[in-house]
Amino acid sequence: MGVEKALCPEPLVRFNLTTAASKLARRLEQAGQHEVLGLVLEVLEMEAEAREQRKIAHLRFPAAPGKTFETLNLNLVQPALGRKLRELARGEFLEGAVNLLAFGPPGVGKSHAAAALGHALIAQGHAVLFQPAYQLVQELLAAKRDLTLPRLLRRLDAAELLILDDIGYVKQSAAQS
Repeated sequence: MGVEKALCPEPLVRFNLTTAASKLARRLEQAGQHEVLGLVLEVLEMEAEAREQRKIAHLRFPAAPGKTFETLNLNLVQPALGRKLRELARGEFLEGAVNLLAFGPPGVGKSHAAAALGHALIAQGHAVLFQPAYQLVQELLAAKRDLTLPRLLRRLDAAELLILDDIGYVKQSAAQS
C-alpha cells in the first residue's frame, strides 16, 4: 500500500471525518505503524461497503415490490417509449435535475415503469424515494402542523430521484394550502 494513498484515507473523507482523514494516516506513518495503517484502511473500506449495502437495502420500494424491468413487458409499450425507459435507467438525467412526467389512462403501466426505473437506479447506488403523491401531501401537512417540516424536507432533498405516483388522486381543501 503506497504512502500517498494512505496519507488521506478516502473512506474517512466520504464519512465526513475531515480531521481524521488529514491526521490519522500521517500519524500512523510517523509512528512506524505501517501494518496498523493497512488494517485501519481495510476496516474503513469494509465499513464503506457495509454502508453502501445498507443504503441500497433501505431504499427498496415497499410500495412497489417486484415492479422491475424484469417484470415489465416492454413489448406492450411503443418502441420509442421502451428505448426511452432503457435510456433513463442509465441515470444520466439525474445530473441535470430533470423533471419527468408520465401521463396516460389508468392501467397502462405508468406506475410499474416508474418503479422499475427507480429499482434500476437504486441498484446503481442512487438514492431514490417512491411515494404516492397523496401520502407525501399528508406527510408534508403533518410535518407543517408538528413543526418538523425542515427535517422532512431534508429527507426529501437527500433523494436523487423522487418518484411521485398517482398525482391525479390528490385533493386539497382550502384549509390545507
